[in-house]
Amino acid sequence: HDRIEIVGPYDYFRKLKLKVTNSPLNLQKMVVRYEDGAPENIEVRQDIAKGGESRVIDLKGGKRKLKSVEFWYDTKGILNGKADLTLFGMK
Repeated sequence: HDRIEIVGPYDYFRKLKLKVTNSPLNLQKMVVRYEDGAPENIEVRQDIAKGGESRVIDLKGGKRKLKSVEFWYDTKGILNGKADLTLFGMK
């Protein structure tokens, strides 16, 4: 379980995407928190290979100001170490 805090001023985004490095992982779910504090639970359930990317994840309600994104995942391939996630926001 990890969390990325988005430092304000918050910008508007309508889609998210993840890139995985160092080790493959199984992304179970994400919780996106918006500037107004409202959470959006997103079930992902996707295996992402080392160096791979997630599918594009649409956010409900069109463009929204993000405050944080939490991830629930299992790292695969313990010998490769812990996976690193890079979060991309699309406007």
